[in-house]
Amino acid sequence: MKALTRDISFFFVAILAMSGIASAQVTVFAQVDSSKDIYVGESFTYNIIIDGENKPGQVDLTPLAKYNPQSAGNRDVSQTSISIVNGRTTKSIVKRYVMSYFLSAQEAGRIQLVPVTVSLGGTAYRTNPVEVNVLRPGTTDKLDLEVKLSEERCYVGQPVVMVVNFYYSADISDPEFNVPVFNSNLFYLEDPDVIDPRAKQFRLSAAIPEPVFVTQGRTVHKGKGSYLLSFSKILIPRRAGQIEIEAASVSADVPVGRVRSRDRFFGDFFRSRSEYKRFMVNSAPVELAVLPLPEDDKPVGFYGLVGRYSISASAMPTKVNVGDPITLTIKAGGSYLKPVEWPVLEEISELAENFKIPVQRASPTIEGGFKVFTQTIRANNDQVTAIPSIPLAFFDPDKGKYVVAETEPIRLEVAPTKILTDADLEGRDFGPVNKEVEAIKKGLSANYEGPDVLANMSFSPLGAVVSPWYAPLWGIPLAAFVLSLLVKFFTHTTPERAALKRRRQARGRAVRQLKRLASAEPQERCELLAATVKQYLGERFDRTAGSLTANDCYETIVSATRDGKIAERFRDIVAECEATHYASVEADIGAAQIKEVVSLVRSIEKKSKK
Repeated sequence: MKALTRDISFFFVAILAMSGIASAQVTVFAQVDSSKDIYVGESFTYNIIIDGENKPGQVDLTPLAKYNPQSAGNRDVSQTSISIVNGRTTKSIVKRYVMSYFLSAQEAGRIQLVPVTVSLGGTAYRTNPVEVNVLRPGTTDKLDLEVKLSEERCYVGQPVVMVVNFYYSADISDPEFNVPVFNSNLFYLEDPDVIDPRAKQFRLSAAIPEPVFVTQGRTVHKGKGSYLLSFSKILIPRRAGQIEIEAASVSADVPVGRVRSRDRFFGDFFRSRSEYKRFMVNSAPVELAVLPLPEDDKPVGFYGLVGRYSISASAMPTKVNVGDPITLTIKAGGSYLKPVEWPVLEEISELAENFKIPVQRASPTIEGGFKVFTQTIRANNDQVTAIPSIPLAFFDPDKGKYVVAETEPIRLEVAPTKILTDADLEGRDFGPVNKEVEAIKKGLSANYEGPDVLANMSFSPLGAVVSPWYAPLWGIPLAAFVLSLLVKFFTHTTPERAALKRRRQARGRAVRQLKRLASAEPQERCELLAATVKQYLGERFDRTAGSLTANDCYETIVSATRDGKIAERFRDIVAECEATHYASVEADIGAAQIKEVVSLVRSIEKKSKK
């Protein structure tokens, strides 16, 4: 018998060991989020799932390069579950890691995403191929898109302003922009120096993580009233050559009519809703000729500034003594001011010899189209007659050559500093002071004599208790202490009393939440309705709301009310709401449905025996 028991134990240990080995095996596969249609030019999510491990791998995305892959983030979705059977606790761990990427297809039709290689722990895994159906959206004259550049010809490093204008004359929803130049390595991208205070941050699409500053308003476009959504970016070319900026596109849902749908709660009742279809509009491609900067004749102090710039300076005050502070203000103007750097005042020999220049510098500001630098300097001798010119070296694209702009010299009048003597510090009329104290004829006397000036300052605890001046000092803390005792006494509760209070308030809370559903978004009402009724049953009958299913709701209501009809209707409502979450079905929750659920809650409350 013992041998048989030993053999059985060995068998189960072997089974567990083999299952542990199987669970430790790693598999890697790919899938595409197909919860919504995929259209040309729009991004879609490509997931690489690692089963059996909870850490990322190294992915070679070269085979998918033509779909412009962009990381959409990684996440650990491992799960741990604990089960207790016959007093024995079993812990199960399922390791899973998901690596997500945004892809974009530029052609319609069925495409096959080829396998990619994932390296993990020194082992290379190959994903499965994935087939994707890419749809071509429709076109409409209600959408228009244009891209403009401030220059058609520029130099390497010269800022070029790109403006994107999106016009629409329909009630669109879910717009998604595809701006290929944002994912290009041909330009540095920057925001403009000055942002319109009315602009709001807007994320163009899931594949473009950084938001842009967008302005929106009404305008007339091609002879008809339209809405205009506009934003701009600074493009700084990295290299020379003829660059073709690919066409940008915008896709959006546009209403094309109205359809009638059967109500999910009342089958014989029809509702009318807008029908939307996906449309897309493309801009025209734009070409930009980028010229190289000449290597010859680069001036001293040139640090790569390309554009149209100017510089000016002012000082205050201009009449000073040696060592007095002088506020020097330098203003640089231009179309794009971010790359303008602090002037190196220490390298101007005349300025460095005649002025003390602190190492500390204030941060520059941009005001009225100028970048403003402020520095305090001090003349170190009285021979100084002016603040010398301050240069700014840059490449002028209009002249096609390097230019050094200079500020005008600022004339100063510097006087020598007076040397102070001891007599200056003490004063010329210095003399001994009569130490005899004189009394003021009228008013307060300078001296008092006699015991009358003494006051009894002794302290008595009993006197403090009865004194009205000391009453707030001991009365306020005592009153606060008594009040806290009363609050503690009347608000003291137990778990049983808290549960009873929760059951009593469950109906009122549920009814208030149900009435607020009418103001929620239509696509959110089903989920909110299901959560509200489950929360009501959980609070009313001491159940865990999050784990209740439609059948659990039915059994709970039947047990409490003995009314199968109410329980069945309640179950159907919960099941239909949950179906919209897990399947691609629609449910239009209106005032009539909300009113019916409120009536069911009140009926459950009346017939409940608790």
